[in-house]
Amino acid sequence: MTILRTLRDRMRRDDPNAFHTPLTLLAPADAPAIRLRTMTAADEDEWDQVRIRNAAWLEPWDSNDPERHRSVTFPQWIHMQRRDERSGSAIVFVIEYDGRIVGQISLGAVMFGAMRSGIIGYWIDQDYAGRGFTPLAVTMLADWAMLDPDGPRLHRVEIDLVPQNERSRRVVQKIGAKYEGIRRKYMYINGHWRDHESYSLLAEDAPDGFTRRLIGDTPGERVSSLS
Repeated sequence: MTILRTLRDRMRRDDPNAFHTPLTLLAPADAPAIRLRTMTAADEDEWDQVRIRNAAWLEPWDSNDPERHRSVTFPQWIHMQRRDERSGSAIVFVIEYDGRIVGQISLGAVMFGAMRSGIIGYWIDQDYAGRGFTPLAVTMLADWAMLDPDGPRLHRVEIDLVPQNERSRRVVQKIGAKYEGIRRKYMYINGHWRDHESYSLLAEDAPDGFTRRLIGDTPGERVSSLS
């Protein structure tokens, strides 16, 4: 049994679609100095503190599985992240600024083959909202996911948001994502199945990079004023 489990683990690690982690993505020098990095078990206390402090701010937009009746511990969640990274199906980053966790961004539902697509989700600490961190983090992740030779080389990423979430809509507008329509009862949000607006980015939308486009499209403005 141990030998079989070891062989299965090796096969998962050798998946050709696996993400190579740990991974850190750095903002360009002329942008706010955020970085995205994959999470570890050592982040538990700080991550919990940020979430607790922002509970009221984030709760209206929180998603969860209505069929999962037992909560997942932080170590279990980290274990699930490592599994998803090995299969290339999802990856989660914390957003850091000045050495502190100020948010989270993820790429999930990754499909390879003929689709080569994924879905981006994110949240930001209320104390750091309005400083351009979220649109910058989204473009950094999009650059890695679609344009980086070491990334998964996706063709399309999608962002879905509850229509009442005006702040999230401003993010997709800032990054130039294209509106595609309404997905009916698309996701379970805060106890209810909610309609979502769907937006997309395609690799050919910004061949020189989504982050560079975000910065270059706002001449004379500080990127930190964009969200």
